[in-house]
Amino acid sequence: MSEANQKGCPEWRVMLHGFVDGELDSVHAAQFEDHLATCAHCRAEMERVRAVKEIIDQEGVKWQPPEALRSQVLSMLSFEETAAASSLPLPRRVPIWRRALDFIRQWSFVPSLAVLAASAFLFANVPSQTLLLQDQIMASHVRSMMADHLTDVLTSDQHTVKPWFNGKIDFSPPVSDLTKDGFPLVGGRVDYIGDRAVAALVYRRHGHVINLFIWPAASATQTTTVHDGYNMTQWSDGGLVFWAISDVAAGDLGEFESFFRAAARA
Repeated sequence: MSEANQKGCPEWRVMLHGFVDGELDSVHAAQFEDHLATCAHCRAEMERVRAVKEIIDQEGVKWQPPEALRSQVLSMLSFEETAAASSLPLPRRVPIWRRALDFIRQWSFVPSLAVLAASAFLFANVPSQTLLLQDQIMASHVRSMMADHLTDVLTSDQHTVKPWFNGKIDFSPPVSDLTKDGFPLVGGRVDYIGDRAVAALVYRRHGHVINLFIWPAASATQTTTVHDGYNMTQWSDGGLVFWAISDVAAGDLGEFESFFRAAARA
């Protein structure tokens, strides 16, 4: 991704590749076209992505990347296979990985600097499994607000939200109203991350939305990060993994985690 696009409007990046590949539905495609009409950053980024795509998609183009790149890709593919065998949900579609596999099968040398540059760009930008998961969480967070579908059940009553999930997902998520702590419960919905349905609890903090995604998974190391301008924190408890995302300050999100975990254990 170009530096200009990173500084421009990262919230639209989740749609850009889907738009270029013709995979957005009509509503989101129209939204993105309206955005392109006013955003030079995204127009430039889209043209760059299309240019690389045209180079990669040339018929009969084959090349042999440096051995270091080959080793890196094979290592990451091995990681993906290991993750797929675990309980960590994997994205439903990862076109970069599929292209990487095609490149490995077709390695032969063509003395083309343009193609070599394109291949270097592709392999250098293959994201880790964690980054792919963070991209999906961020996309779901942004989509929930853009599509006016923040909740399926709209209530601050935790005793209404928790049983609402019965029969809709294959686990029971902890639900707590944290109004007294400054994080009122808005409601909940069923979302889709990777290959499974997950619970999404919605909270607010001074007008900002906090999405908390929950699904069963093996215990994982707690992480806190900033992903394209959104603060994210992840933790595990009781056989479930929790991912909270919001544009609130990192300190506020940390407080939310502490209050939620304390309420869930109580």
